[in-house]
Amino acid sequence: MKRGFYVIMAAQFFSSLADNALLIAAIALLRDISAPEWMTPMLKLFFFVSYVMLAAFVGAFADSMPKGRVMLITNGIKIVGCLSMLFGVHPLAAYAVVGLGAAAYSPAKYGILTELLPPEKLVIANGWIEGLTVGSIILGFVVGGVLVSPRIAASLIALDVPMLDFDIDQAGEAAIGVIVLMYATAAYINTRIPDTGARYPRQERSPWRLILDFGHCVATLWRDKLGQISLAVTTLFWGAGATLQFIILKWCEQVLGLSLSQGAIMQAVVAVGIAIGSVWAAARVTLKRSLSVLPVGIAMGMVVIAMALIDFAPLRGGGMSFGVLQLSPAVMVASALMIVVGALAGYFVVPMNALLQHRGHVLLSAGHSIAVQNFNENLNILVMLGIYATLVWLDLRVETIIVMFGFFVAVVMTLILLRHHYNQRQFDSVSLIGEARRGH
Repeated sequence: MKRGFYVIMAAQFFSSLADNALLIAAIALLRDISAPEWMTPMLKLFFFVSYVMLAAFVGAFADSMPKGRVMLITNGIKIVGCLSMLFGVHPLAAYAVVGLGAAAYSPAKYGILTELLPPEKLVIANGWIEGLTVGSIILGFVVGGVLVSPRIAASLIALDVPMLDFDIDQAGEAAIGVIVLMYATAAYINTRIPDTGARYPRQERSPWRLILDFGHCVATLWRDKLGQISLAVTTLFWGAGATLQFIILKWCEQVLGLSLSQGAIMQAVVAVGIAIGSVWAAARVTLKRSLSVLPVGIAMGMVVIAMALIDFAPLRGGGMSFGVLQLSPAVMVASALMIVVGALAGYFVVPMNALLQHRGHVLLSAGHSIAVQNFNENLNILVMLGIYATLVWLDLRVETIIVMFGFFVAVVMTLILLRHHYNQRQFDSVSLIGEARRGH
């Protein structure tokens, strides 16, 4: 791999670390202000609405200048959102500003890979990027959980920084003060990302023309026999993944008897599984064989259902204590289950993500293809989080929600697999994998 790839990895690590720690801090802030329970999943909804609303514009923005500079500017927007939460803006509104930066950051972050690396390196690169991202998610959840824990939060609140007085008196606010430093570190690394030399035609400035061009890009990827399968899988994965984060927090609280700090660490266990699956896929699955992983997505949905079928009540007592986490038999069994779910998810999404990046780069451009991907994935996140928030508002038992969720994932993955088989009977679309980029 080129040296620039490792700099990109480092920038992504710290930015993602801050994003995930901030989610836990924002949830703590909502609880500090006694916000209703249904507002918790709305955090992600507010975060991802920018991905959908700005999808027609962020691709052009990412292709308008060197992507390292784009990543620096958009990381600055994240810092503004984080600081606004610290200075009293409602967590939902402030998290939406962070989402604005993330929406513009994403096309540059992934688009630069297709500029820097040849197609045969994309699965490996995505494996490492996803593995590192998942590592940052793991650490981010752990850091977020530790920062909002009573003992650490009290220590942070007691800190006296000369010439600075933020009037911090809540655990969530104390955590955010530390998270700002993580974003600042990512911003510095952004300045070290090399220019790949890739340049695109002058980008359209008319909003209406940008929307029309984006509509054409969306239609192009969905019509493509390979693009539609990989796009459908990643769209389902990210919608399901965002919803599963909140399901796990609620499940940990109601079924395992864990606090927010402890539930955040349990989310990190899922991310460990995703890292294992991502690295395994990077080592075993080539771009040509990427579609062979589709049945793994069906298996993941079925394993999720097991979360609701196991009786954890007899296993909740006893065990050992490690910091904020009480390692009871229930937690150990749940952790094993979470690792399996994560490993299956990582194994099937990494090849699909690489295939989608490749087809998008062939048919469109780096920035535009990632913008299309983000639009579809995050539209599904909004829909699935909206449905989940409604189910919470209706006061359904978490076990019922889990069974509905797992069944939905398994059924949709089955339909995607059947569609791929249908496409192959019409035309050998797999033979297109690896072809060079063409104009559009």
